Amino acid sequence: MAEIRIRNTNERISGEENVRAFLDNQEVLYEHWEASKLPAELHNKFVLSDEEKQTILSTYDEEIRELAARRGYQIWDVISLSDATPNIEDLLKKFEQIHTHTEDEIRGIVSGRGIFIIKGDEETGYFDVELEAGDVISVPENRAHFFTLMDNREIIAVRLFIEKDGWIATNIEDPTFTK
Repeated sequence: MAEIRIRNTNERISGEENVRAFLDNQEVLYEHWEASKLPAELHNKFVLSDEEKQTILSTYDEEIRELAARRGYQIWDVISLSDATPNIEDLLKKFEQIHTHTEDEIRGIVSGRGIFIIKGDEETGYFDVELEAGDVISVPENRAHFFTLMDNREIIAVRLFIEKDGWIATNIEDPTFTK
């Protein structure tokens, strides 16, 4: 289950209803998929063949299509990141730049853990959303954020896009962000 850490106070928010209420207040979509649906042979497997990625998409087809219909997503895929991913350090450097997109950035976590760092309202400032299997999050368009891996450095996620070319990151400098 997702957990939130507000960076400027170090306050932690846990529990599905508390997390959902906080994220709703920040205009960030949060939902939950049934993580146990993932076939057992894909649990904790972070190097995937195209066939295994298709199995994941098939497993969550109903959830993906329902979300896509509600929010206008047109295409989706699976991303898998771990220390076995070629050029993982370069990818993480790219991901760890504060940026915005002209469409939502959405992830359905099916295995592993990851973290979105999102700029909240003026009072809240930046907050971390620590995600695990079953958590689904959508960062609104034009909202400053970035994504990175947790200490385990392993994640598999379904990504959904409105534009057929996917979203393009526009890096920004934000002097209010501190690591």
